[in-house]
Amino acid sequence: MISTFQRGDDADQIAAALEADGVVIVEDFLDPVVVDKVNIELDPVVAADNHADRIFVNEVIADFFGENVSHVTGMANHSNTFVDEVLLHPVYDELCQRILGPNCADWSMNVGHLLQRGPGAQQQYIHRDQDVWNFMPKPHPELEVASMVALVDFTADNGATRVVPGSHRWESGRYPTDDELVVAEIPAGAALIYLGSTFHAGGTNSTADEERRGIHLSFVVGWLRTEENNTLATPPDVARHLPRRAQELLGYAAHDAIKSAGGYLGVVDIAHPADLMAAGRL
Repeated sequence: MISTFQRGDDADQIAAALEADGVVIVEDFLDPVVVDKVNIELDPVVAADNHADRIFVNEVIADFFGENVSHVTGMANHSNTFVDEVLLHPVYDELCQRILGPNCADWSMNVGHLLQRGPGAQQQYIHRDQDVWNFMPKPHPELEVASMVALVDFTADNGATRVVPGSHRWESGRYPTDDELVVAEIPAGAALIYLGSTFHAGGTNSTADEERRGIHLSFVVGWLRTEENNTLATPPDVARHLPRRAQELLGYAAHDAIKSAGGYLGVVDIAHPADLMAAGRL
């Protein structure tokens, strides 16, 4: 079972369940009107995606995503609704404060992609998102809060995410068996939120004609290099028109740990990039 909450539920309770089980569901995370707006804004972008022409960083990643999967990257370039209603969602802020906040001065968006698993898409291999930073000595603090936000109903047949509750606490070297996977069937507008240390996988889409569309959005401690190079994915000409907090989450920020006897990271001309942008100097 995965603990299930509503959007307005107490953030401390949601965070406690996330820390205990490594995964939660938040229903009505997005209003139906917001889901419709995101889908409308992204429909033409998805239609233009040619998976066969995509240049992946390496063959392992190409195999990981597999065939019959469409991607939209650099989401802030394509959907204002994504920025206003998803990236800046208050539930993310509340959970990141509690999970990541003790280990950093601020957090950043790690990756924000639309993933559309079409008929014939095969299950991903079971993985932990945090393993992209496989050089980090273990044990280490939680690095990442991740999520899949459903833009259509996620079902067992169309490829709903499989997740292993409690696996964030497993000893090194333990790997899940198929019977430990829980199918996270969620309605459109709900969010499956999990830790970077929790095993999971996108499921097989065994339908003939259903597209499983969702947003994979994750946040990491601000001193860690992100998977997506967000300041290139959302360049200054686009970012300058976004809310300041969105700019910061997209990498136009200085990770300022001076107050906690740390240093500062990510400055431009020894200044906060968002300050320079506001002053017309970036």
